[in-house]
Amino acid sequence: MLYHHRHEEIVLLISRHRDGGYLASLAERWGYRFVRGSSKRGGEVGLLGVVRALQGGAVVAITPDGPRGPAERVKPGAVAAAQHAGVPIVPIAASASRAWWLKSWDRFCIPKPFARIDVQYGDPIVVAAGKDGLRAGLETVERALQAVTRGAPA
Repeated sequence: MLYHHRHEEIVLLISRHRDGGYLASLAERWGYRFVRGSSKRGGEVGLLGVVRALQGGAVVAITPDGPRGPAERVKPGAVAAAQHAGVPIVPIAASASRAWWLKSWDRFCIPKPFARIDVQYGDPIVVAAGKDGLRAGLETVERALQAVTRGAPA
């Protein structure tokens, strides 16, 4: 996904953890901007940075299941940021025709050389105001991500 959207000046939310530093370095070389923060370290700062970027007209990319999972369970941060900034969420999934799968909680995928990468985009989701809007938005985004993930051929 990072390579596919390089040089589009997309803003990424990247963990403050040491591993996030590697991603930040690569992302910067590929023309991304980023906000550092995570649920354990600087979450409020990260969320505020994301909201400000969205309000400034930026496209922001967030892995919605967070740094610790569980995998494919949407956390409220991305949905709350979109709600607060008044912007829609677009669910996106990618799959590789050939890949190595890490034995991590999220089964991180590293495409093999010359693999075909299929990217699937869902319809934009608008999150309604208030706590009920946030709850409904979480459920809708999770279902939409599951749908685009199933729709992206493996």
